[in-house]
Amino acid sequence: MSKLFFIGAGKMASAIAGGIVKAGIFPAGALSAFDVNPQAAEAFTALTGVRSTTDPACELAAAENVLIAVKPQYLAAALETYKGKFAGKLVISIVAGVTLETLGALTGTDRLVRVMPNTPVLAGKGAAAFAGGKEANESDMALVSRIFNAAGIGLEVPERLLDAVTGLSGSGPAYVFEFIQALADGGVAEGLPRDKALLLAAQTVLGAAAMVLESGRHPAVLKDEVTSPGGTTARGLEKLAEKGFSGTVLQAVRAASARSAELGKK
Repeated sequence: MSKLFFIGAGKMASAIAGGIVKAGIFPAGALSAFDVNPQAAEAFTALTGVRSTTDPACELAAAENVLIAVKPQYLAAALETYKGKFAGKLVISIVAGVTLETLGALTGTDRLVRVMPNTPVLAGKGAAAFAGGKEANESDMALVSRIFNAAGIGLEVPERLLDAVTGLSGSGPAYVFEFIQALADGGVAEGLPRDKALLLAAQTVLGAAAMVLESGRHPAVLKDEVTSPGGTTARGLEKLAEKGFSGTVLQAVRAASARSAELGKK
């Protein structure tokens, strides 16, 4: 039975492991994890039913697949422990901003897949994109696709586009949270209680996103169906256009993408 070993057992690792087990990609018994923080390891096991270990070298040796989920600043130190022990294994990294080239230098293998997930993976609604290294084969890419589609969606892209993915879906949840808060603030300004305004705002965003995903129709078409000539929505959209809403969001994505590229060069 093929095994998957997690290096790092924080919240993202827990969500991904939970999705794997729920989707039946690997049984819980085929997964294991190590984290230098015992509390994180305990929480991982409590959330997923997957065991954590105090003997990572042994678990790594037995695993055909490895998923690295540590913070970027700790990556080099974490992998130093396992230097030269990744040969023949598929190595999947969700470490933000770390290129395939750098991962190859740290692990000693090019059988790599670099993934950019986002925080909604914690709710099983993630949006991830991934790129393969020189030695990642079709089966490797298919496995990564299954893993991340089990926790939302997972799309393969060239590595050069992962900075754009970071600016859009990596940072995007923060833009959406800001929008939800602004919607709720507008409702409160018009007299709605805060709790009801926030619930209505969040459900409105959820429902609108579901319509885009489930109908397959362009957002502009769906928008037109909500917008009656001379009506309330038309007046609201006019104000958004006046304030540069669409252009501002576009610039936010571009700014975050540029920053991702900067950080990747450090």
